[in-house]
Amino acid sequence: MIRSLAVVGTGLIGTSVALAAARRGITVHLLDADASAVRTAELLGAGTARPPEEPVDLAVLAVPPSKVADVLSQQQALGLARSYTDVASVKAGPEREVLARAPWPTHFVGGHPLAGRERSGPLAAHPDLFRGRVWVLTPSRLTSKPAFDRALDLIALCGGVPTVMQSAAHDETVALTSHAPHVMASLVAARLDGRSPVTALLVGQGFRDATRIARGEARLWTDIIETNATEVAGVLTALRSDLDELLTAVRDLAARDPRNRARSRRNLTGLLERGIAALEALPAPADGASGPPAADTTHVDVTIAERPGELARLLDAAAGLGAGPDTVAAPLAPHGPEGPLVIRFEVAPAEADALREKLAAADWDVVHEAGGRRVGGHENVVHESGVHKVAVLTTAGHGHGRRETRPHTAAVPPAGVPRDAACEDDVRAVTHPAPVGDPV
Repeated sequence: MIRSLAVVGTGLIGTSVALAAARRGITVHLLDADASAVRTAELLGAGTARPPEEPVDLAVLAVPPSKVADVLSQQQALGLARSYTDVASVKAGPEREVLARAPWPTHFVGGHPLAGRERSGPLAAHPDLFRGRVWVLTPSRLTSKPAFDRALDLIALCGGVPTVMQSAAHDETVALTSHAPHVMASLVAARLDGRSPVTALLVGQGFRDATRIARGEARLWTDIIETNATEVAGVLTALRSDLDELLTAVRDLAARDPRNRARSRRNLTGLLERGIAALEALPAPADGASGPPAADTTHVDVTIAERPGELARLLDAAAGLGAGPDTVAAPLAPHGPEGPLVIRFEVAPAEADALREKLAAADWDVVHEAGGRRVGGHENVVHESGVHKVAVLTTAGHGHGRRETRPHTAAVPPAGVPRDAACEDDVRAVTHPAPVGDPV
């Protein structure tokens, strides 16, 4: 059972984990090099920025894939927690580095919740982000059972669906289902660059749906692609083959050569039907995706008090006035880390004045543009700144297009802890008995 938690990295995923745990009564400690992000998460009610006085039960490392081993080594040396997991979307490389460099690799289990949004940062976080979503665990050959079970407890707290995979199989799969799609969405979106203003008028919902994920933070995605470069390159190579076939068909149709028309139409239709069939075979998504914010917006700024939960109260109030969570931009700290925190809402210009008036009427400290003053007479601030059931997935032969199942053995400590039973199928529920003989 988890009674205390530390979250290192208070972005979208880390803060969402913290919110989910805090809602269940877990004591959550928030750590981040970005003081503004920690303050924002604390004001959302995600936990406390005070460091723990003794090791917490579990630390969640919500950092980019290339930083997992470094941050784990640092925090283990400081004695932050009894067990550790991460939420990075690449597993094999970080696992190798953890095994090579971490002081106590037995206390760590890799993790990846398959949930997120195109927006980043703590203000995009939500305690229900992981509800009903697959959460992959990738135990190494050294992962101890208590570390594994504490990660399972975390997933249960967050409402996720635990699934066990080998790290290499995980990376091959998400290269296809997550990493390559993000790159392709970015390529398509980038084609708008330099086009005439008329083009923007013809951007319909289909384009927005296909490119929504391209809004993800570029430096984080560069880290993800680099860390999983081999697998992503394999997917892109296969896509290039399909694109070559598609391009040949379209060029033949453009040439209007009757000798090639029938064949080219068959090839084009075949490619489109393959996509339809693959999508129809997928299970229905857990919930819908939010659309992108409107392009023409103005901002409404509100200064909030430094009280836990104050930011959550403001967001609830704004949502009741028509300014939902998707209108919230990054928090501003124009007077430095010790100054007041300003929350910025991006709304349609026609709605801005009404929102300012309604928030001010509800006693919120609204920054007014007119006259360079805000409510309260201060200067205007507008500067930017246990038993668990687990699905076990096993894949052998990681070459693209080759798939074979084989028995999977969960990593456990060497001192006689029972190992998982062999898998008869690619997905199997496994029951883990109580921890045995772990020194933690």
